[in-house]
Amino acid sequence: MRLQAATLYVLDDRERLVAVNEAARPPAPRVFLGRTPEGNVWHVRHDLPPDLAGQLGDRLAAEPVADGLLALGSADRPAEPRCLPALRAALALAPIEREERGPAYLIPPGAAAPAALPVVELADDDRGLLAPPFEWLAAELAERAPCLAAVEGGRAVAVCFCSRRGDRAAEAGVETAPEQRGRGLASAAAAAWAAAVRGRGLLPLYSTAWDNLASRGVARRLGARLYGEDLSLR
Repeated sequence: MRLQAATLYVLDDRERLVAVNEAARPPAPRVFLGRTPEGNVWHVRHDLPPDLAGQLGDRLAAEPVADGLLALGSADRPAEPRCLPALRAALALAPIEREERGPAYLIPPGAAAPAALPVVELADDDRGLLAPPFEWLAAELAERAPCLAAVEGGRAVAVCFCSRRGDRAAEAGVETAPEQRGRGLASAAAAAWAAAVRGRGLLPLYSTAWDNLASRGVARRLGARLYGEDLSLR
């Protein structure tokens, strides 16, 4: 979970959130909480007023360990963190714009998924494969590498790329063309991406939202290991 936080965000020397770990450095959320059975990891944004940062820190530090988190069924979700109502109340003067909460997985070595189509790692010369809805990826190919794509008819129909990349881990971003969903292409691309990431000496991480059952299904087909839950408040 510490690796995930350091992969998703830029942290300062006080372990406070500075920005999202992307080239444009978008603003970080005001609060990040990662819960695991071994303990919790939390960060607040660097520019919060000291009194507010201290109040949030007190609430986050008191959050109990999520003992039963790893025993969840494939469609279950845990009870919300006990501190969440207090966090919402503390941030109420500037209303929360977005609240995100979901499972965090590690894709294990050797993860595989049946590939109905060829899956290739995209290089600069392959930008022509990135027709809509993936044309945006052509301009960000170096930043998102490694990028793996399931290809049909001379175009990418599903992709998996580094949504964030750190010194020791990378976070998966997975997209499938709407008309190609339900073919298992996302799982095949994610399995190939995980192997490519491990080949670069990084751990392949995968996170999603609790209510995104399709994305959780990808994790299940990969045999991904649930290691915790993350929560962010913007």
